[in-house]
Amino acid sequence: MSEDIIATLKENVIQGRKSLEDEGIDEDLTGTPGVVELTQSALDNNIPLDVIVTQGLTAGMEVVGEKFATKEYFIPDMLASAEAVGAAMDILKPLLDASNVETKGKFAIATVKGDIHDIGKNIVAILLRGAGYEVQDLGIDVPTEKIVEMVREEKPDYIGLSALLTTTMVNMGEVIEALKENGLRDKVKVLIGGAAVSDEYACEIGADAYCVDGFHAVKVLDAFHQAKA
Repeated sequence: MSEDIIATLKENVIQGRKSLEDEGIDEDLTGTPGVVELTQSALDNNIPLDVIVTQGLTAGMEVVGEKFATKEYFIPDMLASAEAVGAAMDILKPLLDASNVETKGKFAIATVKGDIHDIGKNIVAILLRGAGYEVQDLGIDVPTEKIVEMVREEKPDYIGLSALLTTTMVNMGEVIEALKENGLRDKVKVLIGGAAVSDEYACEIGADAYCVDGFHAVKVLDAFHQAKA
């Protein structure tokens, strides 16, 4: 029974079905339980939280990532799956917070000062929550001072900086310099992403990594996590 629920949960993540009203990508599944209903069913059947997250949600998004990489899935398909996982994580978050399930680390993410683009940032946040990270989303157009203060007070293990524009990506470097000036740079890994940036730019400003997309961000953070273990 439990295995069936988790397998169906994983498949509905792949299908991008948040609830029973959704059709799914490959066929019309309207009327059958979606990710939200299946997550609740898993809880009702006392399936462990870590099993729901890793074998259901994360495993499903890994398949979505593979399909996205091979261009079998496109951005709307991936967004549907990511939103379904986000809805599931909203259900699980209070339980995860109250349980002894360890997260892989604290991750904060922000679109830097002057930039109001947030689709990519939101996808990264959802995927990392589904992958077992504690995520704090600071929003868009975030001043450097606010990021520095958050690092000082919240002590995240990682911070992600997003920028879509060449005119705003310079603020990523400003954040890193401000972290150095406040004696915080060596206390947090800095990842950058967005259409305007690259590996070369990450090296130029002293970031720890450049992430092509949300799926790549999960792989990069998992590599950092494993290195710390």
